[in-house]
Amino acid sequence: MVARQLRWLLLGELLFYTLLGSWLVARCGWTPLQAAGLGLAGFFGLRLLLVLLSFGLMLRGSSPVPEHLRIGPLQVLLMVLEELAALVLLFSMVQPFEKFWLGPDRLGHCATRRTPLLLIHGYQCNRGFWFWLRPKLEAAGWTVATHNMEPTWTEIDNYAEGIARRVDEVLAATGAPQLILVGHSMGGLACRAYLRRHGKARVARMITLGSVHHGTQLANLGIGPNARQMRIGNPWLVALGATDAVPLPPGSVSIYSCHDNYVFPQETGSRLEGATNIAISGVSHVGMAVSPRLLRKLLEVLESA
Repeated sequence: MVARQLRWLLLGELLFYTLLGSWLVARCGWTPLQAAGLGLAGFFGLRLLLVLLSFGLMLRGSSPVPEHLRIGPLQVLLMVLEELAALVLLFSMVQPFEKFWLGPDRLGHCATRRTPLLLIHGYQCNRGFWFWLRPKLEAAGWTVATHNMEPTWTEIDNYAEGIARRVDEVLAATGAPQLILVGHSMGGLACRAYLRRHGKARVARMITLGSVHHGTQLANLGIGPNARQMRIGNPWLVALGATDAVPLPPGSVSIYSCHDNYVFPQETGSRLEGATNIAISGVSHVGMAVSPRLLRKLLEVLESA
């Protein structure tokens, strides 16, 4: 569903630039090359504007950054460019055509191998989010499964049953008794919704990446019931965080960035009670999908079972 929605958005944007370019050529004397250049500038300029807007909003509501995690101007520039590259790659190329870019998960029998991973994407994404990370994790020796959460806009509890079915499929395919849940952003909340409903018997560990455990100010701009549930102070989110509401597996970890441009305030928004909380720096929210820094920390956590 997300892939189809993104394809329609891309088609609409292409049609707009085509009509605008045709008008400029026919009425204003522009050359086709000039019109094409304007279309490219509009395509990348719009996405750069969204990235800069998200960082601007983040700066107004950001948590204080510990001294040892502060970054310099060059690192800030690289982080912004990484976010822009990830936004263009994921939402304009990979996720609209995720079936082309990501074939079926490779889930051979792994009873003698490591515990398999099940990757859960976030809000308005699909399994294409893991386009870069999945092969990196496989190269490190992990068996990796992915999952599409649908529909795009619904209550987060409604994703629990789909995750439960995927857990059963992965365990049946691999022969493993348990797996490790890895959730990005809203995916971490969906993992917790699954645990609240089905318990932790089939989950060895849970690792969340930039997840919205206590809400984010940016959710006020989101659409759909799942976005409303990620607002700070939302009753659903408060209930999810109640004492003993969710049985966390041992060794659960929340990895979050002090410079996350979607989840802020970062310190209060991403910390998870009952889990080990690990802060990193210089990594943006969508940029986590292509961040070598995030990959290194995730592999470090996975190795420290």
